[in-house]
Amino acid sequence: MMHRKIVLPVFLVIALCFLFSSAFAQTKLNYSVFFPAPHKNAVLATEWAKEIEKRTNGKVQITVFPGGTLTPADKCYDGVVKGISDIGFSVFAYTMGKFPLTQVADLPLGMKSGLVATKLINEYYKKFKPKELDEVKVMYLHGHGPGLLHTKKPVNKLEDLKGMKIRCTGMAAKIVSALGGVPVAMPMGETYDALSRGVVDGSMAPQEALQGWKWGEVVKYTIENFGSSYSTAMFVVMNKQKWNALSPDVQQIIEQVNEEYAEKQGKLWDEIDKAGRDFTLSRGNKIISLSQDEDWKWQKAVKPILDDYVKSMKDKGLPGQDVLRFYLETIYKYQK
Repeated sequence: MMHRKIVLPVFLVIALCFLFSSAFAQTKLNYSVFFPAPHKNAVLATEWAKEIEKRTNGKVQITVFPGGTLTPADKCYDGVVKGISDIGFSVFAYTMGKFPLTQVADLPLGMKSGLVATKLINEYYKKFKPKELDEVKVMYLHGHGPGLLHTKKPVNKLEDLKGMKIRCTGMAAKIVSALGGVPVAMPMGETYDALSRGVVDGSMAPQEALQGWKWGEVVKYTIENFGSSYSTAMFVVMNKQKWNALSPDVQQIIEQVNEEYAEKQGKLWDEIDKAGRDFTLSRGNKIISLSQDEDWKWQKAVKPILDDYVKSMKDKGLPGQDVLRFYLETIYKYQK
């Protein structure tokens, strides 16, 4: 009888300890971000992580590793798939060929807003559910504001660009070639020095790079070539096993935060574009607006890139024509 009285409380204590530890169990995740820590995109990524920790009451804790310190930008996606990082934020185009259908988001479609680019790519993902992203759990996707030309000397017409060495990556390399420039592949982190030393004559990027990457210190001109402007698709994705290990209630909280932060990310791109524009003008640099006729020439010059995309997707058995039509129609809806 005495023995039974002792065992029962011990059993209850163990059960209570188990329940207590389960209630306060924490999932600790790491998050690889390629932007340097001071960049506003890295700051927003950190806010996203803190918001998830707050709303899950500390059940999920995310440590952010900015500046590619956990995985380099071009290894970020595969790093998530392999579990090197639990979450990753980088650029699709850094692994060209891996995401063929999603290249539509990088085409020169005349993008004028980061918020529009971000809305578009998330709508595309929800509508077409591309299999090329099945290896991961997508948190949200986004795209920067209009990718424009930034140069050390003025470019007023298409002929001025001929033979100029222009830093670019991914789809932007095809755009530069179509416009008559010489594409030079180079990561963002190396571009400032290359511009400063004259290794390249210019670069393609959104206006945020003028401040965020300090290009406004080493270029003199920004050309508003909206007819051939593009965006660059980016991802925030999570390792599938880590996602599946989360409880349904935690998953629901994260999905809600994702919806909110996709909107915040799009708006941020537009805010930092404006900041980049203000920064370059404050240094006495010039913004060159192409005439309507000239801009149309640039648009016409890059049109074959769209045709090549459709043909390439058809060869791969992918619905490129449908995806491109969706993009063009949706851009018109947002930018009309």
